[in-house]
Parts: sequence; C-alpha cells; structure tokens
Amino acid sequence: MGDSSMEDADNMLRVLIATDCHLGYMEKDEIRRFDSFQAFEEICSIAEEKQIDFLLLGGDLFHENKPSRSTLVKTIEILRRHCLNDNPVQFQVVSDQTINFQNIFGHVNYEDPHFNVGLPVFTIHGNHDDPAGVDNLSAIDILSACNLVNYFGKMVLGGSGVGQIKLCPILIKKGTTSVALYGLGNIRDERLNRMFQTPHAVQWMRPEAQEGCPMSDWFNILVLHQNRIKTNPKSAINEHFLPRFLDFVVWGHEHECLIDPQEVPGMGFHITQPGSSVATSLIDGESKPKHVLLLEIKGSQYRPTKIPLKSVRPFEYAEVVLKDEADVDPNDQASVLEHLHKVVRNLIEKNRKASISRSGLKLPLVRIKVDYTGFSTINPQRFGQKYVGKVANPQDILIFSKAAKKRQSVEEKLEDSERLHPEELNQQNIEALVAESNLKMEILPVNDLDIALHDFVNKDDKMAFYSCLQYNLEETRNKLNAEADKLKVEEEDIILKVGECMQERVKERSLRSQEKVTSSSQNVQDSGGKFTSGPSGVNSFSDEEDTRKMLSIPKSAGRGRKVSSGASRASRDASDHCESRPSRRGRGRGSSSLKQMTLDATMKIRQSERLLCITMHYFAPYPC
Repeated sequence: MGDSSMEDADNMLRVLIATDCHLGYMEKDEIRRFDSFQAFEEICSIAEEKQIDFLLLGGDLFHENKPSRSTLVKTIEILRRHCLNDNPVQFQVVSDQTINFQNIFGHVNYEDPHFNVGLPVFTIHGNHDDPAGVDNLSAIDILSACNLVNYFGKMVLGGSGVGQIKLCPILIKKGTTSVALYGLGNIRDERLNRMFQTPHAVQWMRPEAQEGCPMSDWFNILVLHQNRIKTNPKSAINEHFLPRFLDFVVWGHEHECLIDPQEVPGMGFHITQPGSSVATSLIDGESKPKHVLLLEIKGSQYRPTKIPLKSVRPFEYAEVVLKDEADVDPNDQASVLEHLHKVVRNLIEKNRKASISRSGLKLPLVRIKVDYTGFSTINPQRFGQKYVGKVANPQDILIFSKAAKKRQSVEEKLEDSERLHPEELNQQNIEALVAESNLKMEILPVNDLDIALHDFVNKDDKMAFYSCLQYNLEETRNKLNAEADKLKVEEEDIILKVGECMQERVKERSLRSQEKVTSSSQNVQDSGGKFTSGPSGVNSFSDEEDTRKMLSIPKSAGRGRKVSSGASRASRDASDHCESRPSRRGRGRGSSSLKQMTLDATMKIRQSERLLCITMHYFAPYPC
C-alpha cells in the first residue's frame, strides 16, 4: 500500500489554481487595505501546506495597471516568504522555454542556479495588469525579472488585419504524466472574438507524438482571462470557439466563484471558474464563498478538490422591494428608514453568529439593493453613518434601483451584468464616432487614434497620443526621404506632398484592414517536445490592423530636428574645411574630385534637411 501511494505521488502532478487576486485593491481604505494581501497570503500558505508542484494564477494578480510601490513591496514579500526555499521541484519543463517565457533569461525560474525556488508560480496577465507602454511591459514583468514568477501567455499580435497569435504550450512532465499548459493573456474581447472567427488567426501548436508518448497522452490545460457572460456576444468569448482537444480550462476574469468544473456540451472539456479572492464589486455574485481549486492530474485523469478561503472578509447581501413590504408607507420616509435599518441589523447579527466559528473577527461588508419604485430615495452616506465601526463599508450600504419595464428588460439586464465589471462599460471608440459623423480622416489613421485613446484612458499612458503623432510623422518622413532622390520637389510644393503622403498612408491602412488574413501553420521545434499546428476558426471576418506594436517610436525619432541640424553643421564644417584647406598630397584631379564629392553630399544633406524642417514646421507645435 505504501509503495502504491509512493508511485502515485511520483506520477501525479498537483496544481493549485486561483484567479483575480487584485493585489492593491482599496489600498487607501483604512479598513480594507490589507484584504487582498491577506487572501493571497492564505493562497500561498495552502500551496505550501498541500505540497503542490506549482501555483497557477489566471490573471489580474494586480488591481492597477501601475501598482503602487507599497503594493509591489508587499507582493514581493509574500512571494519571497513562500516561494524561495529548499523544497525540491519534482517536475520538468521539456518544451522550448525561450518561446514559453518571453524575457531575456528564457527559462523557468526554478532552473536559475542563483535562486532556490521551491514553489514555482505560473501566471498570465489580465485586463487590469496587461502590458502597456513603448516597451509593452506589465507589472508582472517586474516579478518575472525578480525570478519570483513565471510569466507566460504574453502574445505578440502579428500579421495584418485582425492580427494573428500562436499559442505554444509549456510542456510539463512528472513521471508518466504529461501536461501541455496553454496560456492566453487578456486581449480585448471584441478583437479576440473576431480573431477566433477568422481563419488561421489563432493557431494552436500541439505536442508532436514521440516514442513512448503519443499525442493523446498529453493532458491539455488552457488558462485564459476573458469575458464569459454572454450579454453581448461580440464582447465575450464563446466556449465553443476553443478547440476540442483541450481537457481542462481555467477561466479568469469572472469574479463569481463557480469552482466546480462544468462540462461544455459537445466539446469534451471542463471549465472551472475560481472567481476572485477579494470582493471588488458589492453584488450578489461576489457574496458567494471564495475558493481555490486543487487539481491532481495523473495520466489523462484528474481529480478536483475545492478549498475554501477563510481570510476573506465576510460579505452579506440582500435585496429589498419596498412596495412588497407591509410595514412601509410610501408617504412616510421614517417607516422606510426603520425598515432598512432593521434589514441591516439582521444582516450584521447573521454575520456575527457565523463568525463565531471563524478565527479573527472582521467587520463585514453589507450591501442592500433597494427597489424604490413608487418611493423617494434617501441619502446613502447619511444612512451609513450609524454603522461606522460596525460594517466595513458604511458609505455605500444602500444601492437604489427601479423595477425594469418590459420594453427595457434587455437594457436593464445588460446594466445589471455590467455592474460586476464596471471598468468594462461599453465604450464608443473613435472609429465608431467617425463612422457615425460621416467624417473623413485625412492625416492620422483612425486605428492609431483608437489605440492611443484606449492606452491613454485605461492604462494611464500619458505619452500615447505623442507616440501616435511621432510614429505617423516618422512614417511620413521616411516616405518623403525615399522619394527625394527620385522626384525634384520644390519647397512650395512640400506641404502638398506631405498631405498627399499622409492621405496615402491612411488609405493603405484602411485597405490592409479589409484584407483577409492568410497564413499557414508552421511546426515549431523545441528541445524536449515538438509542436504541430492544430485547428482554428472557420468563418471569415475582417478587422482593423493592430497598431499597438507600431506605436513604439525609437528615441531618436523625437530628436529628428537636432540630428538633422547637427548633421548640417557637420557637413558645412566639412565643406568649408575642404574649400579653405587644399590637400597637401596633391593639387590635381584628386583634390577637385574630392571637393566635388563633398559638395554633392553636402547639397543632398541640405536638401533633406530643408524637407524635414518644413515637414516638422507644418505638423509639430514648435518651429524648426
């Protein structure tokens, strides 16, 4: 019996799964500032207690795209306490790690000889901590550079039109168990939806069959962080978009805890939705008990075990319809207040009784959704002053709503669903505004402005519009320089020429966005396992070209005028030097030909300088 259990341990891969930790949430609130860190500390403690092989996180590790120094320090402290130790790592990564981990080190963190990593952590990014900026970096890249986590699933959207991504799995082996771990960090839902419906836009690389390990022996896991609620099909990902060869899917981003794996009819795989470890929206879905999932895999079989989180702040939720309450008079606001106070007291008492069995009492979160149809509202802040020191959120205990009319039922349902993710309210992009207003963009492409606006608002990238302008100016300069030798352009015609070039670029971008994406799957060779391409979508759909990567401008582009003026001065000095000092070694043809070559070069540089100078004077806010 002992030998059998030991053999099972050698061949069983044990993984602890959690999503949406949102570290740093409410960090400026005196009562709730440590909630996210305490829950994450408990998750790491469970990982150590259960002696798991690795911890798998499904995105949104941080709540902010640019977490504060305090949040980063606390996160690093927790990871150092639990991840750096002498415990042996009993599994191997046999795939090409330079493809799996896109950093300068290019290998899994526990293989670094300078660190003793006893608890490997694998994570993707979510919509809160997704890469941004010129270098396309996420806050998770900081943890990866510190060798504390293994950051995977970071996609480079190549190709034209809607874009193209290639998912290469991390191939993990422990004894006779082989796991292919696919990661897909958050991509804007509307775009990923179109990519799944575009042929060859999403390529799945399969482990190639090897001697003693056929393709069917691999247990395929996918971790993704996308919208799952189907209120708007275009802004969510349908489970049927995923390939059938998958065995298990970890779905992040949705905060409601649906930890028990659910089978998708007709697809052959199961989905688990662990939900968030901290309540970020005071709604009914977040009031359910929080859990993490222990997944034990042996061969092609798995066993899920849900583990409750005990450090999560208690949350009591109730709904009240005032017109259905017998003791409430629409003309007597005192009766309304008395009834609502009674509901709050009952919820506090209910939590007090449930907290007796829990260690460490915490002030509860209390939320009452009040349907005030036929009644007048009251001030929630004034109402909550009575419960300061009794609940964790006295300022927003009450939320008021009205009963939905029949013709407005669809809109009201959409509004209710969006309350779970207030940051994802359906925003109108520049492209839609241009289409509605029947405008014609002649200078800057619509796609570039759309991406710049998104980065400026959602990622706090203050240089987004500057980078957009600089990129388009650089493209125009390059095109004008390329045509300078072919065409003799007069200075008074340069402005017209610049306008024509910008319009041509806009037309080219719009035409390219309408082309269908065509690409063939390629085999990827790796050190321990080989990949072959798998199935993708079948329907054709066109989309805009991704410009996020193209908005990365070299530092030298912003100094175009200085470089040009420096080169001009250098050429003038060289020219004057050649004219004033004749060569001592020869005064014949060699000297005159050298002078002529120098003058020709100087004239070309001056012509290019005038061209760039007038271009910058026309577009830039500063004169040349």
